[in-house]
Amino acid sequence: MIQVGNASVARDPMMSELVVRGVAVPAFWYGTAWKADRTEPLTALALAAGFRAIDTANQRKHYFEAGVGAAIAGAGIPREQLFLQTKFTSVRGQDQRLPYDPSAPVRVQVEQSFASSLEHLGTSYVDSYVLHGPTTNVGLAEADVEAWRAMEAIQASGRTRLIGISNVTLEQLERLCGIARIAPAFVQNRCYASTGWDASVRACCRDHDIAYQGFSLLTANRRELVRPVIDEIMMRTGYTREQLVFRFAMQVGMIPLTGTSSEQHMREDLAAQRIVLDDADVRAIESIAR
Repeated sequence: MIQVGNASVARDPMMSELVVRGVAVPAFWYGTAWKADRTEPLTALALAAGFRAIDTANQRKHYFEAGVGAAIAGAGIPREQLFLQTKFTSVRGQDQRLPYDPSAPVRVQVEQSFASSLEHLGTSYVDSYVLHGPTTNVGLAEADVEAWRAMEAIQASGRTRLIGISNVTLEQLERLCGIARIAPAFVQNRCYASTGWDASVRACCRDHDIAYQGFSLLTANRRELVRPVIDEIMMRTGYTREQLVFRFAMQVGMIPLTGTSSEQHMREDLAAQRIVLDDADVRAIESIAR
């Protein structure tokens, strides 16, 4: 087992779960951003392929949360077998289709957005509720702290099992950890090989018992992932480029997200949970941008 704070990340290739703050969490997630009207059929396809963790947000600009709920309703999978994560998105990240009253206090916006998410997803609780990024590029604004306090209250009420934050810098994460009454269980960031795969934020996560979710692992690193070292590992192991990246992410302690629209790729990506890379290959991929 690789220990990431209190999150035990399974290295056994036959295991597909980790534990975060006492909660069992699938090791590989399906992300539903940027799918618009294709959200329902693609989420249904992901569930049929074997994904049991679904990431969404109550942000109609980039997500269709109700489409996720419709796919879940049609899948017939018991709720306790699913891990559902959604997000509160501030006005700054929304379009005109707001899930709350923008003139209301932020804490009320969070409650209204959360209630809307439960309705969209057809559930009485979510497994993880995430602040969809601070409202400022540097530091945390009063609105961010107010939103976090509202999310803490939602977790304390039992309506979400865990809370987290996304699109966050190291400085902002350290600030949040310093003021939080309930510490974030997750960080979800776009993960660039050029920054050592978000090395500084991942190190902070390890120090604070936070599980790191990496998204855009493929699309943010197209140039790096066609380098000869990747081709050599692919030829030697027989694994796809995508499998190498996702398995690398798991072995260094990340929870990877994929948003593929291909059924074949969904199944191939999930198969990455059943392989193990040599330590030398992990180091080669980790340092690919150097």
